[in-house]
Formats: sequence, C-alpha cells, structure tokens
Amino acid sequence: MRSSASKLKVMAQSTDELDEVMPRLLEADEVVRRLESRLGRLHARLRLGIEREHEERALGQGLTLLHIENMPLAEATIELVLRATGTYWRGRSNASKVQLRRNDVRIAHLSEAFDGFTILHLSDLHADLSSPALQRVNEMVRDLDYDLCVLTGDYRGRTFGDCGLCLEAIASLREAVCGDIYAVLGNHDSIAMVPDFEEIGIRVLLNECAIVNRRSASLYLAGVDDAHFYRADNIEKAAANIPHNSVSILLSHTPEIYRQAAHAGFDLMLSGHTHGGQICLPGGIPILLEAKIPRALGAGAWQYSGMAGYTSVGAGSSVVPVRFNNRPEITLHRLVRGASQ
Repeated sequence: MRSSASKLKVMAQSTDELDEVMPRLLEADEVVRRLESRLGRLHARLRLGIEREHEERALGQGLTLLHIENMPLAEATIELVLRATGTYWRGRSNASKVQLRRNDVRIAHLSEAFDGFTILHLSDLHADLSSPALQRVNEMVRDLDYDLCVLTGDYRGRTFGDCGLCLEAIASLREAVCGDIYAVLGNHDSIAMVPDFEEIGIRVLLNECAIVNRRSASLYLAGVDDAHFYRADNIEKAAANIPHNSVSILLSHTPEIYRQAAHAGFDLMLSGHTHGGQICLPGGIPILLEAKIPRALGAGAWQYSGMAGYTSVGAGSSVVPVRFNNRPEITLHRLVRGASQ
C-alpha cells in the first residue's frame, strides 16, 4: 500500500500535468467555438476532423497518396544531395531573390471605374520556412502602388503542426501591406488559422464572395477552400450571388479547378501551389509540377475557354528553401478594359 506521502506526490504530479494540459484544451475549445461561429458547425468540424487524421498519419489524402512535404526524411535527403553536388547554398541564395512581375488582364466588359485597377498577388509564402524571402517581400510591398492585395494560400511550411511562427510572420506582412487583403487557404494551411487572420484584417474567403466597390461599379471577388488536398472547394457556393455578366475573379490555391472556374463564368482566376516546379532545368522547365494540369498552366499567365488565368510561382519555397532556374515572385495584376489580344 502506498504511503500518504507517495499518494500526495502522485496527486501533485497529476495536478501539474493537468495545469499544463488544461490551457491547451481550453484554447482548442475556443478555436472550435470561433470557427463554428464563422463557418457553421458542419464545415468547421469536417475540416478539423480531416486535419486531425492528417496529423496522426502525416500522409497525403488528396490527389496522390504520398506527399513529399510529409515524408520525414525528404528534407534531409534533398539537402544532402544538394550539399554533395555543391549547389545547396546557391539554391538558398536563389530562394531569397524575390522578383516583381507585372501582368495586364484585359476584360471586355470591365467598367471604366475599374480600368487600371491593380491587384497585388502573393502566394505560397511558407512563411516559417522562407524567412529571407518573406523579409524581401515585406520590403518590396511597401514601395508598391496597388488597390487590393490577395493571398492564394500555403502560409505554413509544413502541412501539419504548430502555426505560431507562421502567424507571427503573416502579422508582420499585414503591417507592410496597405489596404484590404483577401485570402484563401492552401493545402499546407489549417482552418484554425482563419480567426487569427481575420483578427489582423485579412478576410479569408471559404467558398464565399466579397464585393469590391469603386465609385458606382462593383467587382466580385470569390474564393474557394483548398481543392488540392482537402477537396473542400465549392465553386457553386462561392459564385451563387454573383450577378450574370458582372466582372468576377476567383481565388483558388491550386489551378487544378481551372475547367470548373471557366465554365462558372469567371473572368480571371488567380492561383499558386505549383511553385513553377521550384527546381527547374535551364529555361525554367520544371522537373515536377505538384498538380494535375497542363504544363502551360503551371506558371505565369494563361487562357482557357475565355477565362484569363495566372499561376504564381510563389514567394516562398517548400520542403527545402532552395530554387533553381525559377525565381520566386510577387505579382501586380492590372485590369484593363478591352478585348483580349
């Protein structure tokens, strides 16, 4: 039989453990409550449930079974190979050389009020993995002139785990960006990020649409939840309140839903996800695109069935913070009135 002293020691240990666990449990309950209030009970619990399963297995369950970013040895193996070939530090240097790209989008029925309207497009920041690149982004955006900023997903380095460092980095970016910011989630992102994003003034579009007004005209900006990994996208819901013949833009982390977007009548689709391959052959030819799309849609501007599209190669890097023959980017899209050439 245990002595009274031993019993008291066990009780004290249990109390200490409870004191450590309880704040985390209360915080988790608060996250669920906030998400249910924002998204509705069903959407919040479905997304959180899938995330919990993913964290337990650390395996993909999207279009491919295994995702390289979830393999524990992938990062170490790639880095070892690059170091062995003497290219690692060159790749690291390349990953921080963020460039500014400009893209004109011609829309025949664009109103005069939005002629010249400029959208700053940031994608695939992987903020906690790509600190030098994000620092460069913060410096660049302070000197740019634009009307609206959009973020097309993948704010976290890994596809699971803590979001704290990522959220701190995004908060720093929010201070650098002027005006309104709209965002969608990517396959690396947790739905639990949404309340924190919106507290600092980043509106997350989860199969939703926002109206952007300028003088007497309106532009409809829709965004879908991740279509690559979680398959939580719903274009029909996002576009439900967009009037016929209105100018509309769709934000989707992945360009893989380009067919659905075009047939839904969107004028422009902005995406990321592919990194343009990240590690490319000379001439920017990607060795691998992590998306089931035609290669012509893997990076930069493209057209499909009357819809303009743009796939950003992203500002950050995934798995290992290196790039070859593929510079990271931020993009300014300028809407121009007139038929596409």
